[in-house]
Amino acid sequence: MVRGFVARWGGPLAVGIISFLAAYRALLPGVAFWDTGELQTVGPLMGTAHPTGYPTYVLLGWLVSVLLQPFGDPAWRMNILAALSVAVAAFVVVDLGRALTRSWPIGILAGLGFALTESVWSIGTHAEGHALHLALLAVLLRLLVAWEDGRRDRVLIAAAIVFGLAVGNHSLTLLLIPPVGLFVLAVEPGIWRRPRLVGTCLLAVAVTVVLVFLDLPLRAGPFRAALVYGPPQTWDGFWYIVLAEQFQDAFRDPFRDVAASGKELLDTVLSAYGPLAALLPLGFLATALRRPRFALLTGLGFVVTVAFAITYVNAEISRYYLGPTLIGWLWLAMLAAAVVDAIRVTIDPAGARADALEAEPSHALGPWGPAPASLARPSRTGLGTRTRIAIVVVVVLLIPTALSVPSRLARLDRSRDHAAATWLDRAFSRIEPGGVILSWWSYSTPLWYAQRIEGRRPDIEIIDDRTRLDEDLGDLTDVIDENLPTRPVYVIRLDPRETVQLQSRYDLVRLDPADPSGLSRVLPRGEAGR
Repeated sequence: MVRGFVARWGGPLAVGIISFLAAYRALLPGVAFWDTGELQTVGPLMGTAHPTGYPTYVLLGWLVSVLLQPFGDPAWRMNILAALSVAVAAFVVVDLGRALTRSWPIGILAGLGFALTESVWSIGTHAEGHALHLALLAVLLRLLVAWEDGRRDRVLIAAAIVFGLAVGNHSLTLLLIPPVGLFVLAVEPGIWRRPRLVGTCLLAVAVTVVLVFLDLPLRAGPFRAALVYGPPQTWDGFWYIVLAEQFQDAFRDPFRDVAASGKELLDTVLSAYGPLAALLPLGFLATALRRPRFALLTGLGFVVTVAFAITYVNAEISRYYLGPTLIGWLWLAMLAAAVVDAIRVTIDPAGARADALEAEPSHALGPWGPAPASLARPSRTGLGTRTRIAIVVVVVLLIPTALSVPSRLARLDRSRDHAAATWLDRAFSRIEPGGVILSWWSYSTPLWYAQRIEGRRPDIEIIDDRTRLDEDLGDLTDVIDENLPTRPVYVIRLDPRETVQLQSRYDLVRLDPADPSGLSRVLPRGEAGR
């Protein structure tokens, strides 16, 4: 029994552990700026995040924060959630690669190459909804392949639930509607003649999405959380958050600057695969020949996600290529399987034919079917010829990844990153009691964390640009004029135009010239020199 468990799950577990340890080695130790600081705050508070609210992430983050409470502060726990998410994704990718290729070494190739890709490794080092997106995407693909091979209705229903959870985590999941729909029709063209199954799947998606997004109005309304983004308790406010109306103008025409768009895509591909990038087209071709329906699912998913990422303007756009990165490693695994089989036929045609006759159906390799004898009971004669060939091919293909590990770790290591915590200590030491801070998003989030999670400086009022909108406080000068006669007022403005505008009306005294936030005391005009 133990040998069977190890044979079946040893590879996925080993790669999952390696992935987690790699992320842990580079893990951010505490609070951070920007969206990371927000997610580190809303998870433990079960609050609501910026559009689209990330309710699946928030609910899971709260659970992880509770379960890991003895092991570190809340920010660290949310960072650990990212590491765990990437580890789960790597675990599932190994099992999926094995199911697609009938080879555990090739499954390890897919999982290990994926987990140690720089963008994937990096996303597991700090609180990030995209890390959970990877885990849910991997599980979704695994379920769909298991359904294709086994045609068990409950597996397709499980895939529908996972899809709903993924929608509640990140809207990138919506791009998968056409690929998943076409895949299901390709596998079972007559599925529309099974209204009960179709209805159950659609209901499973709808109920899951409704339940997770119900968290937004509840935590903004009757069960008010300590940190809520926007007004999702109102009908218009709810759709403003869920539909991400705030970001609907954040798109560009990729054809206006084809060279720049092409370079961005090329740099992303080379960063993810190194010299193996040249093999991606061959990998897709191998996938199309060996698993045409899976090629339809992943090919279309790859194209629509990349097309979206090319047109979307974001400060960390590499995160939007993570799904295609996962898919690409599965294509490389399929190419490796084709190469292994070609070598096997060349050196031993009779043995290759015997392998084909005795091959187990791939659905038996997943957690939804019995373990095949070839995995549960290792051969008395040791590794088979195909497995030995696969090990050699895998080692060769992983050489570029292995050689790049030290340099990648050096670039993404955040284990000594205390910048946000240091900034908080210095900022709080300079802000007078009862002060008002008109802050900017990247610095508002660690301020919220310090005040609402750690309980520091409850005397100060943090007014982000979002706060001004939600509470109808007016523009910057309105808030300053309202508070300046009675309270110390401070501003953090990174837009030089806003700084110039404020300097024309007030005296701004920068508290620390070396502070990148530009934290400044606002004084009435002419009082700075007194």
